[in-house]
Amino acid sequence: MTKTHAVYIEGVGRRKTATARVRIYPHAREKKVEVNEKAFEAYFPFEKQRKTVLAPFEVLGKRFAMTVQVRGGGVMAQAEAVRHGLTRALEKNDPDVRKTLKPYGFFTRDPRKKERKKPGLRGARRPQQWRKR
Repeated sequence: MTKTHAVYIEGVGRRKTATARVRIYPHAREKKVEVNEKAFEAYFPFEKQRKTVLAPFEVLGKRFAMTVQVRGGGVMAQAEAVRHGLTRALEKNDPDVRKTLKPYGFFTRDPRKKERKKPGLRGARRPQQWRKR
């Protein structure tokens, strides 16, 4: 019986209400990145978003082809969710990258979310304006 290799390696990343399912293809010849079946540059039009997503590749100095399914949240939260999922997928592919990427904080799931509005207040914490006279 022969051992078969997976065609792709998947990692799930989250940030605020955004969830990203990232699949990397280590054996693909083309290093193409696709997000929600769109070109990477079309989905993340700003350089800051693209740098956020590709930061683990920049640190490691290597690149893989990947496809991403991301939903929920805003565009920046989606970019950070993709980075989180990509980091997890890279670790599944090669456990040694954990030592390299851990100091950059890519493995840490950012727990900050929008706090709900409370009754009697104008927002989550802002009270009604107080008037002495």
